[in-house]
Amino acid sequence: MEISRNKYLDMLKLRLHNGFVKVITGIRRCGKSYLLNNIFYNYLLSTNVDKEHIIRFAFDSAEDLLKIDEDLTALKKSNLKVNPKKFVEYISTQIRDGKMYYLLLDEVQNLDCFETILNGYLRKTNLDIYVTGSNSKFLSHDILTEFEGRGDEIHILPLSFSEFYATKGDDKEYALDEYMVYGGLPAVAQMKDDEQKANYLQTQIENVYLKDIVARYNLKNDKNIGEVLDIVASGMSTLISPAKLANTFKSIKNASISPSTIDNYLDYMQEAFIIKKVDRYDVKGRHYIASPYKVYFEDVGLRNARLNFRQIENTHIMENVIYNELRYRGFNVDVGIVESRGQSESGKVERKQLEVDFVANKGSKRYYIQSAFDIPNDDKKEQQIQSFKKINDSFKKIIVVGRSIKPRHDENGYLMIGIKDFLLDPNSLEY
Repeated sequence: MEISRNKYLDMLKLRLHNGFVKVITGIRRCGKSYLLNNIFYNYLLSTNVDKEHIIRFAFDSAEDLLKIDEDLTALKKSNLKVNPKKFVEYISTQIRDGKMYYLLLDEVQNLDCFETILNGYLRKTNLDIYVTGSNSKFLSHDILTEFEGRGDEIHILPLSFSEFYATKGDDKEYALDEYMVYGGLPAVAQMKDDEQKANYLQTQIENVYLKDIVARYNLKNDKNIGEVLDIVASGMSTLISPAKLANTFKSIKNASISPSTIDNYLDYMQEAFIIKKVDRYDVKGRHYIASPYKVYFEDVGLRNARLNFRQIENTHIMENVIYNELRYRGFNVDVGIVESRGQSESGKVERKQLEVDFVANKGSKRYYIQSAFDIPNDDKKEQQIQSFKKINDSFKKIIVVGRSIKPRHDENGYLMIGIKDFLLDPNSLEY
C-alpha cells in the first residue's frame, strides 16, 4: 500500500525548475527515497514527462553502480566513494537533446566531489536536480554551504497522524494509541505485529541512528551519547540544560561528563534529526531564553523504543505529538513563558513564570497552545489557562485535550478541542 505524502509532493511541485538543487532531508527511514523515486517520479510521468528525460541514480544500489562499471567489492572493502568521472560520463550519455531532464539522485553523499558536480550541473539550463542524503554525512546545516547558497531544503518528518491513520482505517482511538506508542516511521506503520514494530525501532535507534552520529563525528563509541539520549528520552518535554543533564548523568551512571560535551551530543542528535531542541520565548518581553529548554523527538516511537517501552506517559507523549504536528503544518514553534507578579500568603511580591506549551508562528499568524491530556475539574482548567490570561494580544488561544469533545469556545473565548480532531483536521486551528 502506498502511503500518500501529498504535502511533500506539493512542496516539490512548487520548486520545479527553480534553478536550485532540491535537497530532501530527514531522519533515516522517514521516506525520503520513496518520495523521490516513486511518488515524485510517478508525478513527473503523469505530467507527460518522457521516461528518457528522468534520470534516476541511487548511490547505494548495486544495479546502478554497475551501470558505471564500479567495483562493488573495492568500494565496500575500502569504504571508498563513487568515482565522479565515471558518474559524469554516464550522465553525459543519458542527456541526448536540449529538452528538460530531471536528475533524481539518492544517497548523493556517496559520490565523491558531489558538491562540485552538482554545482556544475546547475549551470545547465536543461537540468532540474533533486537529491537525498544520509544523516551520517549530509546534514541540514550542510545544505547552506555545499551548494553555495543554491540548495533548497525540503525537510520530511515521519508520518503525521493523519498520514498514519490513512493507512489504518481502524478506530481512531486505537490508531492514536498505536501512533503514540510506535510512532510514524512508514515501515512501522505497515507492520502488523507489535513485537516486530518494537524490534525494528530498537534496532534502528541502536544500530543506525547512533552509529550515524559516531561515524559523522568520529566518536570513540556510542556508549556515552547513548546514555545521554536515555536521560533525554526519560525527561522528554521537561525543561533541561546541559548542566542539569551532567548532574543527572553523574547521579545515575556514577560517572562524570562535562556540560559542554553533553551540549555537543545534543547538537549532534539534533543535526541527525533524532531530537529537536526548543528554546523558550518570553511572550511579554519578546526575547528568547536559551537555557533551560525543552527537547522533543522527531519520532515518539524511537523515543519509546530507546526506553524499552517502559515510560509510555500519555501527557508527555501527547505534547510531543502536538509539537510535531505543528511543525508538519509549517509552523515555527517555541515554548512560551509569561512573567507574572503576585502576592504570596505573607504579602510579599512574587515573580512567577507561567508556561505556554507552544507559541506557533507562520507568517502573520500566531497561536498559543496548551496540551492538557486530562482536565478533570475547574481547578485543573484554571491552571492550564493562567498563562493565557496574562497575554494581552488578540492571537488565538487553544487548549488541546486528550479525550474526544466537540470543539467549542469557553467563556474566555479559548478554543477547546480533542487531540484526534486537532490532528486529523488540517483546519482545526481555525475553529
